Amino acid sequence: MIRRGRRLAVAVAAAGLLPLAPLAAAAAPPPVSRPSAQPQDGLPAPLIRQIDRAVEQTLSATSTPSASIAILRDGRIAYAHAYGQARLSPGRPATVATRYQVASLSKQFTAAAVLLLVQDGRLSLDDTVGRFFPELTDADRITVRQLLGHTSGYEDFWPQDYVMAPMTRPTTPDAIIARWGRKPLDFGPGHDFQYSNTGYVIAARIVEKVSGQPFFSFLRTRILSPLHMDDVRDAATEPTAAPADAVGYERAALGPLRPAPIAGTGWLFGAAEMVATAGDIARWDEALLAPALLTPASVAAMTTSSRLADGKETGYGLGQFVSRRDGRLRWEHTGEGAGFLSSNRIYPEDGIAVVVLTNTLSSGAFLDIADRLDAILLTPKGFDAEARRLFDGLQHGHPDRTAFTDDFNAYLDPQTVADYARTLGPLGQPTHFSLLRTARRGGMEHRLYRVIAGGKTLDLSVFVRPDGKVEQFLVQRAIPG
Repeated sequence: MIRRGRRLAVAVAAAGLLPLAPLAAAAAPPPVSRPSAQPQDGLPAPLIRQIDRAVEQTLSATSTPSASIAILRDGRIAYAHAYGQARLSPGRPATVATRYQVASLSKQFTAAAVLLLVQDGRLSLDDTVGRFFPELTDADRITVRQLLGHTSGYEDFWPQDYVMAPMTRPTTPDAIIARWGRKPLDFGPGHDFQYSNTGYVIAARIVEKVSGQPFFSFLRTRILSPLHMDDVRDAATEPTAAPADAVGYERAALGPLRPAPIAGTGWLFGAAEMVATAGDIARWDEALLAPALLTPASVAAMTTSSRLADGKETGYGLGQFVSRRDGRLRWEHTGEGAGFLSSNRIYPEDGIAVVVLTNTLSSGAFLDIADRLDAILLTPKGFDAEARRLFDGLQHGHPDRTAFTDDFNAYLDPQTVADYARTLGPLGQPTHFSLLRTARRGGMEHRLYRVIAGGKTLDLSVFVRPDGKVEQFLVQRAIPG
């Protein structure tokens, strides 16, 4: 579990392994100038109405109990809001103070903890695991950097998307490390990328060994308190939801929502243990956009794609996925926990971040909401802007034939153009226009967009030739699911 492209985590209490040396805990740094606990600059009322409508529509369409969002603009929290029910029985509305299990969003904080020790001069990203755990498989060949970049080769201990029966019982991080860290590697260190919660359990235990502090205490002292993230809870030591927390839900096939099983003590250590509000995660995003705790060099290390031994990029830094979407840099991670799905996207060149937390494991609402908020907040760039322009032209019966190939211009005969205008024009300007995926086919780039306009959800399938000409621009009703 712990994924949706990014997986969950591991265990907590230290069992039987002693620090290499009795290192004194570093003094807590003074708090940074307080990040905006409440929205400061705000968003225009029409934009807020558009955001609220997008979230509410997604929750209704997916039967998702609740969502909590936080939005940064110009690097500061501009809007935070919660929707729906944090608990279904008895019903309790979600508020901005409701905490959600953020699952693998926690990995950003584990990576940051390691980088703080690097800044202290007490650790190096190129230290081998063997310095701390010499008994593990190939420990003398695997580095801390490879643990955090998912290129170590250690097998993921929790790839499943459900909580298995053994995981409802308590464990320790060292028990996980002893079982999965001594298995044969899935591949040679640095030769492949494979998401692994096991690496983050090991990394968090290394933080404990070097700092001389329990891992969550180190997070509290060095990251959470300085950023005024005072209400974050540790689900590795306190698995049961507190009254201030949302309850996680899941459904079997198309059945009703039911409370999700809870992972036992220790299973979330280092990779998925944080229970937080959307505002908490947004404060962290603020601290990355205007580095407050980490140095610019540490932020660069976290947000630069790792390279494999053959030189290929993995698309993952240290606790962050790194990509460019139509020319726009994006740092992101998602989290999948027991009954929770979350997304954190940062657009550093735009000063924008979008945090979405939901309390069901049974829908893609968290990604749909994030996509829709992206479409509302981000000015289209590159071909995304061109796609919107071409869509608008077809809505109004005036296709820009200079953008299309001869083949597609022939396809756009008078009847086809009239059908596009007659059916798309009344829908009005799209409220959602996002790129779902790209692929190569027939020597061209295939781009699939999701468009929502006038309450209709549409798919837009585009083929672009290497010379930039558009060979296909087909609109059809989106296939449910």
